[in-house]
Amino acid sequence: MASLVMEVPVLVAANTPMPMKKVEVADPAPHEVRVTMAASGVCHSCLHAYDGSHETPMPMILGDEGAGVVESVGSAVTTLVPGDHVIISWLLNCGTCAQCLRGKPAYCYGPSPFGAIGFDNTGRFTDVETGKPVLHYGPATYAPYVVVPATSAIKIRKDMPLEKAALIGCSVTTGFGAVTNAAAARPGDSVAVVGCGGVGLNSIQGARVVGAHPIIAIDTSDAALEMAVKLGATHTINPKKVDVEKEVFKIVPHGVDHAIGAVGSVAAFMNGLNILGPGGTLIILGAPGNGDKMTIDPIFNILRGERGMRGSKYGSANPATEFPMLIELYMAGKLDLDSLLTANYSLDEATKAFEVLAKGGAGRGLITF
Repeated sequence: MASLVMEVPVLVAANTPMPMKKVEVADPAPHEVRVTMAASGVCHSCLHAYDGSHETPMPMILGDEGAGVVESVGSAVTTLVPGDHVIISWLLNCGTCAQCLRGKPAYCYGPSPFGAIGFDNTGRFTDVETGKPVLHYGPATYAPYVVVPATSAIKIRKDMPLEKAALIGCSVTTGFGAVTNAAAARPGDSVAVVGCGGVGLNSIQGARVVGAHPIIAIDTSDAALEMAVKLGATHTINPKKVDVEKEVFKIVPHGVDHAIGAVGSVAAFMNGLNILGPGGTLIILGAPGNGDKMTIDPIFNILRGERGMRGSKYGSANPATEFPMLIELYMAGKLDLDSLLTANYSLDEATKAFEVLAKGGAGRGLITF
């Protein structure tokens, strides 16, 4: 094997166009694989890094949602071979701690190396011009090649289109799993999704697949609400036009069983809490800005009616089993990934992709290589 040189967009300053830089990508270490990327989704988490709303070390290559083909493997890797098709998991879990062995990699006790891929706290990218390290935002999938632990490259069937598979790497799993895993919604449960972007739309799909009813989509974008109906919502509410809580209680007089907070807004989270019925739970997915706080009334919001709230990281999923399951749903026509793709970009258009995402709209953008 030999190190490779590639041109990638590098985040060097918040809210500033990302220059294309020549970066060397190292060989995989013994327990790692190097993957040739086929596609990477344009994720809101990366937008937070790009626009500075989340403190981010720099220089950094962004990207946490993607799929590709294994190019080479480390000497100790036995689960993958060159040519395997994989979805990249941004969990980067160690695979050996108690939580990982329980099938709960989201709770991994190991480090969370969003600034450098290796669990040895070293990176795999080097700026060719300066010779200095370039950091990774998780797996850093906005690059022609990535190096990740073998546990974070989930093998998939080769007849699955990689452009669609890329979306499963973050937004689909996060949104879908919030309903099916974290909320554990059952047929006939009522579900409200607050925020119908790339993640929330997949919560709508998760609710549809499990047989929830009603499924209430809440968003300030009419385009997003139209997409939500296409993907399974039975009712829509636009907070700019009506009072959310009053409208929800018209649909479900006693409140919903599950509210999914799929947008990084404290106001949205409070909406979710306030529309819960007895025994209902708010699942928080969206990541608000650094320092944002929410104030709750423990008697009214929690104690009365035994309501609760919890976070859901990565859909509370085990990617090793969740990714293949979602692919089977897609191949069976039960999960709509085609409608989610609404924009396509080349790698040198990554800055443009963030600018478009920041303006809102429906669906998901995709960078293809």
